[in-house]
Amino acid sequence: MIKLELHWQILIAIIAAGLAGMITGTDTSILGVSFYAIYGFIGTLFLNALKMIIVPLVMSSIITGISGIGSSDNLGRLGGKTILFYATTSLLAILVGLVLVNITAPGLINGEAAGEQLNLSTDANELALVVEKVEGKGASDISDVFLRLVPTNVVAAAAGGQMLGLIFFSLLFGFFMTRIDDDKSAVLKNFWQAVFDTMMHITMWVMKFAPVGVFGLVAKTVASTGFAAFSPLLIFFVTVVAALAIHAFVTLPILLRVMGRVRPGLFIKKMSPVMLTAFSTASSSATLPLTLETVEKEIGVSNKTTSFVLPLGATINMDGTALYECVAAMFIAQAYGLDLTIVQQFTIVLVALLTSIGVAGIPAASLVAITVILGVIGLPLEGLGLLLVTDRILDMMRTAVNVYSDSCGAVIIARSEGEETNIAS
Repeated sequence: MIKLELHWQILIAIIAAGLAGMITGTDTSILGVSFYAIYGFIGTLFLNALKMIIVPLVMSSIITGISGIGSSDNLGRLGGKTILFYATTSLLAILVGLVLVNITAPGLINGEAAGEQLNLSTDANELALVVEKVEGKGASDISDVFLRLVPTNVVAAAAGGQMLGLIFFSLLFGFFMTRIDDDKSAVLKNFWQAVFDTMMHITMWVMKFAPVGVFGLVAKTVASTGFAAFSPLLIFFVTVVAALAIHAFVTLPILLRVMGRVRPGLFIKKMSPVMLTAFSTASSSATLPLTLETVEKEIGVSNKTTSFVLPLGATINMDGTALYECVAAMFIAQAYGLDLTIVQQFTIVLVALLTSIGVAGIPAASLVAITVILGVIGLPLEGLGLLLVTDRILDMMRTAVNVYSDSCGAVIIARSEGEETNIAS
């Protein structure tokens, strides 16, 4: 039998769901159970599975990533430059996404919130609670974001879905894990590496059911609203793609030219096989060996720099993911009819920057991070189901941007260290 790639399976599921939802509507039933309820059950079950893996996946991903570089002798000057560069590019990516999503407003149809067409909760009482929750956010909530970074009880934070505190604790744990005796440190490293490997297997297993989950979510929406939901989703898709393109082909090349003093066109040409691999696998971790080889042999960056900068980038540098998280949160807020203030939008920017650190370099991991942003802003998690329709292809695109940004970081930092490269201008 021919084994189809996951993205083709999801595409087929979307088409089948559209037909099924259109045919059955909300009233058709079988053995007394409506198809609409069956669609809802399938979609909710898949979303629950995604939420189930959040805590162990994020913790093990960060701890293994940080412990892998925390003992490096280069964690001084080189580490400072690397983290500063990655934080800067992620912030620039988020700002590009924020500007575009405010211009295109994918969550609005003719100036009105698209929540009803997107089959989001439109009950007056529920909407009033959402509006009150979100509009109550102000400047003081920015300080609350930083307070959440230090939980009083890390177990309670994990149980309550307070992921910012969990991310901060994991960063500390991974770093100081390398400061204890080697024999004890090795036990912890092996343990967390085993947890991470296991969680990757579980995540990939859950994602095998993505076509079924997407079928349920899309069929439920089409059964309720018809195809009206696809117009805002298309605008959302185009907005994310345009923002990713601007960051990849405008922002980063400018940094390469100005800070790295290299030829951006030649760099993109040499890195194209890596970006295509990242696009096809949707995994920055899986692409890392090829990234290391290409940046060293084709670009001419030393192993000293690549062995530190690129693995760290695969752990904490997620430009495309951070951009996507910001646009997605704004899209859902618009769909609920919420007019977010500058302060509230800045909160989204800040949380997107912080949560992008905790995203594992595997397919669909950013869906996990978006739940954190929605929770901080006060938006219901049901909006997450909307994103699954376009998530696979966007996941492939943003992964390519993530890996491309890692490579730019390696080149720019190598040049700042006085290294010559094969693409110097």
